[in-house]
Amino acid sequence: MSWKDELDEVRDDRDPLRRVRRAAELSDVYRQRQHELARLRRVAIDEARAQGLSYTEIAAASGVSKGRITQIRNTAPPAERAFFGIGPVAVGVPLRSGEDDRKRTYIDAADANAQRTVESLLAELSLQPTAHSIMPDRTTPFEGDAVVICGPKSAPVGAALLARDPHLDMSKSNGRWWIVERETGTRHGSPRNDPTPTNSDLGYLARHLIDGRVVIHIAGITAHGSLGVIHYLAHNLPTLWPTTGDTQFSLTIRCDHTEDATITSSAAVIGPTPW
Repeated sequence: MSWKDELDEVRDDRDPLRRVRRAAELSDVYRQRQHELARLRRVAIDEARAQGLSYTEIAAASGVSKGRITQIRNTAPPAERAFFGIGPVAVGVPLRSGEDDRKRTYIDAADANAQRTVESLLAELSLQPTAHSIMPDRTTPFEGDAVVICGPKSAPVGAALLARDPHLDMSKSNGRWWIVERETGTRHGSPRNDPTPTNSDLGYLARHLIDGRVVIHIAGITAHGSLGVIHYLAHNLPTLWPTTGDTQFSLTIRCDHTEDATITSSAAVIGPTPW
């Protein structure tokens, strides 16, 4: 559907409440597209500069001033913004069931922390996040670009996304969860679950391209692993993006943490492996 068709759809809607809601949704979408266009201009300027053109030559060819070229480079979102898509980006964490007789649902504190941290990272990249809860029976990601923070135990969507990965999987054996290399069967467990536990964990990260949208899948062997993945992205995305580009891939990340679950370091230990 073209932008004109989208506008006509809103304009012709006889329901005023639906018209208000849809107009607001489209405003968010167009704002995100504007940020993406700014990013594309910045990337194009940097590519032209790498080809040997001066900023003066780039400005003349673009029909703008040299000062405007400098402004674009200084204010536009960085190239790695595209890792998460165009936006808005849905950020989902599991809605869990309580153990008492009333079966109350709740969002685990660690999951809520992970959700907030991802939302902050997205905002830094001029991406608009929207918070969502992943119901225990959910089988598919949310519409549009999305970050799914969910293991296979929490909801079927976690298992469904893992099934798309030809290289890595997560499975439970002998009472422990493992990250498994499909080709060799090699298993990697969390140091937190070792006979002599340490304050370290493993997390899984995958980037999916599904029907023209980006779905980022994050899953830790424990909640610390998910936070470790987010820590890794926050500190390494500018170098990860040039390595992987706009592709599907997965990797495993090991992180260290304090007793209060503050991540102190993170590093890739398997991958990134393109699909």
